[in-house]
Amino acid sequence: MMQINEAIRDREVRLIGPDGEQLGVVSINDAQERAAALNLDLVKIAPTAKPPVCKIIDYGKYKFESAKREKEARKNQKIVNIKEVKVSANIDQHDLETKLRNALKFLQAGDKVKVSLRFRGREITHASLGEKTLLRFASMIEEAEAGTIEKRPKLEGRQMIMFITPTKGEKDNVKT
Repeated sequence: MMQINEAIRDREVRLIGPDGEQLGVVSINDAQERAAALNLDLVKIAPTAKPPVCKIIDYGKYKFESAKREKEARKNQKIVNIKEVKVSANIDQHDLETKLRNALKFLQAGDKVKVSLRFRGREITHASLGEKTLLRFASMIEEAEAGTIEKRPKLEGRQMIMFITPTKGEKDNVKT
């Protein structure tokens, strides 16, 4: 929270006028009198500087404009959701195509896709088969020109995980 007017307790401050001109180092009383004479507020904008920097501005207008800028920044912010598709090491071709259709739907909506493959029992000894399955899945997505691999398949415990991002030009999922 910014300190304004009487909340400022420093002896002297570096003063900046309402038009941005440097008014030099002045006592706090002098700075407050100058601000009151212009019917504006004295606001401490750089409290850590030596001496602290204060500016003469209309604080209400300043708060309104900063809130407006923050709202505009949130409006243009892109939200990225991560959707998960689970496959197994010995998945059949048709089942893989079904999972592929779901992943393509997610990518076209602008979401990232996490493809996870869980090894059950002794399947973990054949981790290379799982990696081949994930790379085949990724190549099918790249053939459809819907996404690219962001993070290659990586074994984490009994699970192999890969991330796919939508290609540029897909519909952006923008927060409204």
